[in-house]
Amino acid sequence: MNNPENNQSLSNKPKILVARAIFPEALAKLAESFEVRSNQADQVFTPQELQKELSEVVGALVTGSERIDAGAIAGAKNLKIVANVSVGYNNFDVPAMSAANVMASNTPDVLTDTTADFGFALLMATARRITESEHWIRAGKWDQWSIVNNPLGMDLHHSTLGIIGMGRIGQGIAKRALGFGMKVIYHNRSRLSESDEKACAASYVSKEELLRNADHVVLVLPYTAHSHHTIGAKEIALMKPTATLVNIARGGIVDDLALAQALKAGTIFAAGLDVFEGEPQVNPELLKLSNVVLAPHIASATEKTRRAMVDLAIENLRAALDGKKPPNLINPELFKTLKN
Repeated sequence: MNNPENNQSLSNKPKILVARAIFPEALAKLAESFEVRSNQADQVFTPQELQKELSEVVGALVTGSERIDAGAIAGAKNLKIVANVSVGYNNFDVPAMSAANVMASNTPDVLTDTTADFGFALLMATARRITESEHWIRAGKWDQWSIVNNPLGMDLHHSTLGIIGMGRIGQGIAKRALGFGMKVIYHNRSRLSESDEKACAASYVSKEELLRNADHVVLVLPYTAHSHHTIGAKEIALMKPTATLVNIARGGIVDDLALAQALKAGTIFAAGLDVFEGEPQVNPELLKLSNVVLAPHIASATEKTRRAMVDLAIENLRAALDGKKPPNLINPELFKTLKN
């Protein structure tokens, strides 16, 4: 492991793995109760390395970089919980974890507002061509103010915002849109309650209707096999040529190559992406385009929020190892089985 000082044998303390770098204060707090196998060097484990590490611990804190499936937990006979420092958990094979009696947890709620803030910021940067304009200045292309010869964007105020995925974060974005006088339409696996729709001033529509009518589309749905390539060439073709597309959900929800081709062809106006297929790699076709705003999966990246995420993941881990139900247990049926 990368921090040998944290890996000394302390036989009276249970061993846990912290698979990625976390705040030193949190690591020190964990060390009071656990023998911590830490990875403060922050190098992503290979599948083989991860399997070996998990085989030696009773609990683990991981991120979306660590795929927890049957292979990863094979041989992890003492593993009781894997706590994700993330609200999404598409890196978990939950059935495989349940079959191996491994609890799974995530960190919802604590990142909702920060992520919604960023989603709206990315939406504004995309519609108003902020990064393109900055590059324009840095390249020395701005020689005078002009009515028509400066980068012209699209308005947000009084436009129609379409949100696909109306969970906590989607609703947070909808509420922020109210201040811009935007009309909000949404599509979700299930319709919101009447009271939640009223709070967001949002109207439920089909996905096709949303894509045809929205001036700006924001994706905030979880990644599953069903949601893979929710937005591809066919869906983009339904959108207005003046529309923007923003993805703060997960890579794989958008067909990045189809999006790049559509942006190049002018099928839609612009896109803003915080997540990518195969990240941290980015489709090279996207990198060639000026009408796409790119961010390195930072929607929850404020210090306050990231600390809260780590703290909640630790709370989940401690609860499981104390024989209690973690507050954010993904497979609650397993806890009932284990208790019986």
